[in-house]
Amino acid sequence: MKRILILALGSRGDVLPPVTLGGALAAAGHRVRVATFALFEPMVRGAGLDFALIRGDAEALLRAASQAGMMQPGSRPLRAAAAISRSYGALSRNMPDDLSDPALRDTDLVLNQLPGDLFGWDLAELLCIPHAQIAVIPLARTRTRPLTGFPLWPGFFPGYNLLTYRLGEQMAWQMFRASVNRWRAGAGLKPQSFLGMYGRMQREHTPVINGFSEHVVPRPADWGAHIHVTGWWPPARQPEGERLPGELLRFLQAGGPPVFIGFGSMPVSDPARVTALVVEAARMAGQRVVLHAGWAGLGGSLPGDIYPLTWAPYDALFPRMAAVVHHGGSGTTGCALRSGVPSLVIPFGFDQGAWGRWGAALGVGPQPLPFQSLMVERLAGRIRDLVENPAYRQSAAALGETLRAEQGLQRAVEIIERLSAGQENNHHEAAKFFVS
Repeated sequence: MKRILILALGSRGDVLPPVTLGGALAAAGHRVRVATFALFEPMVRGAGLDFALIRGDAEALLRAASQAGMMQPGSRPLRAAAAISRSYGALSRNMPDDLSDPALRDTDLVLNQLPGDLFGWDLAELLCIPHAQIAVIPLARTRTRPLTGFPLWPGFFPGYNLLTYRLGEQMAWQMFRASVNRWRAGAGLKPQSFLGMYGRMQREHTPVINGFSEHVVPRPADWGAHIHVTGWWPPARQPEGERLPGELLRFLQAGGPPVFIGFGSMPVSDPARVTALVVEAARMAGQRVVLHAGWAGLGGSLPGDIYPLTWAPYDALFPRMAAVVHHGGSGTTGCALRSGVPSLVIPFGFDQGAWGRWGAALGVGPQPLPFQSLMVERLAGRIRDLVENPAYRQSAAALGETLRAEQGLQRAVEIIERLSAGQENNHHEAAKFFVS
């Protein structure tokens, strides 16, 4: 048995995959603690894992970033970084104290979901234990494509793709550099350099465990053996009847398969306007709809052919849909693709447009429709196309079958167990002291 610490922050879609992975590790006999926001404590404890608090409000952070202009038309990575810096200031101030909890040092292995490997490298160095990065979006450097969220500028200039990763790393690092070094000083470690530890991470081949599928995101030829792509990490399945609310099941049984529409953790400035837009688009397309409120707060007074959804497990709901319209978060994308039904991504920002393009390239739906470009006629036309185009359904069904056959969680657990036993490359200088 190993004691494993998982650092995980962000929205529900960001935190659920690491918690699911933690549950699989616990089922394999390990003791797992997850350090995350208070909002996700019930999720963590419900998975049978120990919880450690990192102070912060995930919904407020996303809303502040949105209000700062991060998701507005014309948003660019540098502008996004400035918005994140303003909204995440309090988080960076709190984390050194939160991560100084003595309970976090009772661990044999660190799995870090924080971007740029923030704090994970440092904690592992202090404790002389191995660590790995875990991710549900492709963040490891490659010359094949730019960092997710940067513009696709093929041939813009030699080295552009690789440069975007360096820029992304520095965006994260400079935001938290003072915070990380304050923690290191309190722990008796030397401060990290101005540019951080990314050069060492590349030289020492810090393991990266990616929870998405190579069938969707092609593996770059320049990724080394220390970069793993396991497949998505879906939650454990339960009988559908025990998971979908009875009222929702009655709605599903009252007519043909509806279209799911929801934007997950993405906030919107005018929920009433967006709700009215969705209702009118559904009417024009002639489709019943399951409308997920999410952090956008969609809903209110709705016609009888639109079901107001507060929550339901996507993996039980999506296969019952005629199509899925969503914001393009990695976890939601994985669930939509596994369901075997056509899908459309309405990206707000971040990595979401890339997931939409990857899905369209695989033929499971049309090109993404950015939220900033959302209009009634456009959405109605895309919904009709999704439901009526047999090519989308055929491609989605075939891809869903392939993805459901993957054993992403099992593969991830096997990799982590090799790492914890010293059989997986982790050239962190401190790891040589680790005793299996």
